[in-house]
Amino acid sequence: MKNQIVLPKNVSLDSLIDELKKYCVKSDLEMVRLAYDFAADAHKGQLRFNGEPYIIHPLTAAFILALMRIDISIIIAALLHDVPEDTGITLDEIEKKFGQDVANMVKGITKLGKLKYRGVERYLENLRKMFVAMAEDIRVMIIKFADRIHNLLTLEAQPPNKQYRIALESLEIYAPIANRLGMGEFKGILEDLSFKYVFPKEYEKVKELSDATIAEEGPYLEKIMVETKNELKKAGLKVIDIHGRKKKLYSFFQKLKQRNWEVDQIHDIVAVRVLVPEISDCYAALGIIHKLWRPLKGRIKDFISQPKPNGYKSLHTTVFCDDGRVVEFQIRTLGMHEEAEFGIAAHWHYDEKKGPPRASAKDVGWAKELARIQKEVLNNLSDLDSLKIDFFQNRIFVFTPNGDVIDLPENATPVDFAYHIHTDIGNKCNGSLVNDQMVSLDTALRSGDVVEVIVDKNRKGPSRDWLKFVKTHVAKQHIRQYFNTQKKHWLATILPMPLKK
Repeated sequence: MKNQIVLPKNVSLDSLIDELKKYCVKSDLEMVRLAYDFAADAHKGQLRFNGEPYIIHPLTAAFILALMRIDISIIIAALLHDVPEDTGITLDEIEKKFGQDVANMVKGITKLGKLKYRGVERYLENLRKMFVAMAEDIRVMIIKFADRIHNLLTLEAQPPNKQYRIALESLEIYAPIANRLGMGEFKGILEDLSFKYVFPKEYEKVKELSDATIAEEGPYLEKIMVETKNELKKAGLKVIDIHGRKKKLYSFFQKLKQRNWEVDQIHDIVAVRVLVPEISDCYAALGIIHKLWRPLKGRIKDFISQPKPNGYKSLHTTVFCDDGRVVEFQIRTLGMHEEAEFGIAAHWHYDEKKGPPRASAKDVGWAKELARIQKEVLNNLSDLDSLKIDFFQNRIFVFTPNGDVIDLPENATPVDFAYHIHTDIGNKCNGSLVNDQMVSLDTALRSGDVVEVIVDKNRKGPSRDWLKFVKTHVAKQHIRQYFNTQKKHWLATILPMPLKK
């Protein structure tokens, strides 16, 4: 089974340089050595909670990012990210030595500060800081993920109550943000490292089931991959790579809960991933695989023509292979694969030929989305549960009749959909068609549904009963706002008018 990022046990400057040599030029390596020496000198004498020299922490964060072949300026900022906060060295000194771009990233991380739970109000304020930092420069969050991964890797040295708090925060806040940014690999790592501290008994059980399945399926999957590769080559298709992918433990745990712990109901514990050069090759490969083996009905998913809201693209199919055993295939281009694993961070891959990476239109789009969330959601929230539902819960994506993608929390209803489109559409919503079928307004929507709202222009406003089933903060807020306004109008009609002097 192939893993995209193999997390380090012991990192040194030499191991970081060896990793960077795979994609960097000599002058870049010299800058990294300079940044390391600067940070090591600044942190001299400082120890982490596990007793190791503090410099190991930023060094490991930089190494994790180097595994993603990320731009050198981000590597340097990762090495320096704790210097202004934990030492006497200022941001001005960093700017003089390493330039404004690096200094701005370090400044963003410093402004973010150490996120700690100090009651709901303080916690929400910290989350606001996180969203602002992301909207200003997404690279700050990429460094923060690497920082958090290393903290989780060394969590054993912390007392149990702190282990639980840090792991739960990583599971409920950091991993879902990584998911929204399309960073599937970081999401999976954050979840699995947190899983064993938050649900230790379940972790052991799931790990045992996963290991047993992989031991059983591994040799069979190798045979299927060889057969697939041969058939694709026979058809004249170039295959960049074909490898097995094992499902991350926490993701497996979520599926097991949905399927009442019936392992034989889960077909993607292990899967075959096929990488081809072009989009047309993806569809050609899908046709060849379906010619070779019969697909399961309803298990073909085209995320290329209809990508997930976080940008994920791939073709998925589940087929009956040799001996009637069920195997899932994921077919994508190399570009799609990098996007799926690293999401927005893929835009910051280092490319010597093209020069330093630049922010793309997608980055700008994300900044706008994050700014909207910060303004419309976070500023109006009073409790963490609402935040988890609106932003951190599993997401579904549904379509308008015109094909626009609407991103909603899991189990959202047509009323949530209506309020997402416009307040007036929500207030005058009278019915809904889902996939051309009339449904009740409390129906839980599913990913891929096409939703049409039936509006009654004569309707005065929403029903108070809707508050019992709507899921989004926006829908609840608009419904309550309507009834508060109605109450004020009613009071104005029954209260006596003030006497004129």
